[in-house]
Amino acid sequence: MSFRSAEDAQLISSFVEGGDRRAFDELMRAHEDRVFAVCLRILSNREAALDAVQETFITVYRKAQQFSGASAFSTWLYRIAVNTCYDQLRRSQRHLAQPLPDNNDPADSRSEETLQSIELRPDLERALADLAPEFRVAVVLSDLEGLPLQTIAEALEVPIGTVKSRVFRGRRLLAEQLRNFSGLSAHQRDEHDA
Repeated sequence: MSFRSAEDAQLISSFVEGGDRRAFDELMRAHEDRVFAVCLRILSNREAALDAVQETFITVYRKAQQFSGASAFSTWLYRIAVNTCYDQLRRSQRHLAQPLPDNNDPADSRSEETLQSIELRPDLERALADLAPEFRVAVVLSDLEGLPLQTIAEALEVPIGTVKSRVFRGRRLLAEQLRNFSGLSAHQRDEHDA
């Protein structure tokens, strides 16, 4: 068990058993940036990601007593965050709306550092947004967040083979969209295959 996992286990225990709200606040501070990064990469929209982070921590607050300790707290937290993002994606499919332009968004000086540290190339962001959610989540958690496959499998509640397949297919689809599959552009592949 890593130091962070041990500390998380102690904090969640203090919150559940003793009602220590400071312990919950500390858990939230320790994980909010990474949860935001995951949500932003899944949802491709800052406002939606902020909403998902808020919903995630509200869910954790309400259901903290359901954390069994069978996996790391962070794994359980990622599961909740991913499920929250899936819910938002489903809702947004029902109510398609155009987001406000970025210039209508007031500056949030506190979030600038976080946003700059997790920004991706615009073409990669678009390609990620075009992936089916199950592939996007697998690629985000594996390649962008650097989580081990076993942790991803636990967070998504799927077999590790499914995670491997989703990561592989997601990477392949990204490469095709970015036109660097097998190191050749689509035009080059056509010429190569002729």
